[in-house]
Amino acid sequence: QVQLAESGGGLVHPGGSLRLSCAASGFTGNMYHMSWYRQAPGKERDLVARILWGGGSTVYADSVKGRFTISRDDAKNTVYLQMNNLKSDDTAVYYCKADHAFSRTVFWGQGTQVTVSS
Repeated sequence: QVQLAESGGGLVHPGGSLRLSCAASGFTGNMYHMSWYRQAPGKERDLVARILWGGGSTVYADSVKGRFTISRDDAKNTVYLQMNNLKSDDTAVYYCKADHAFSRTVFWGQGTQVTVSS
C-alpha cells in the first residue's frame, strides 16, 4: 500500500525552527518529484517547496525563500523540509506530495500541523 507519512510538525515560537519529514512506503521514491504544500484555515493549499527527481533542482514560494530548505534522501525514500526563522504566517497544515516524473501518478500525505505562536 502506497503511503506518504509526514512527521515533525508541532508548536514553535516565532523565530524558531522545525524539520518536517515525509517517508514514502509502498513505492520507490526515485523518479518522483517531491513537494511540500501547506494549507491554512480558510485558504487554498499552496506550494511551499519542490525538489525534482534526477538532479535535485528546487523551487520555493517567495514567502519562504531564504528560510526553508527542501532536501531528499532517495536511499531512505524520505524528503525533508527544514524551516528556520518561522513566522506566524507559516502556521498551516503541511502536506507532502509525490508526482511521478513520467506519468500522472500523484500521491498525497495526510498532513502535519505546524503552529507558530508566542
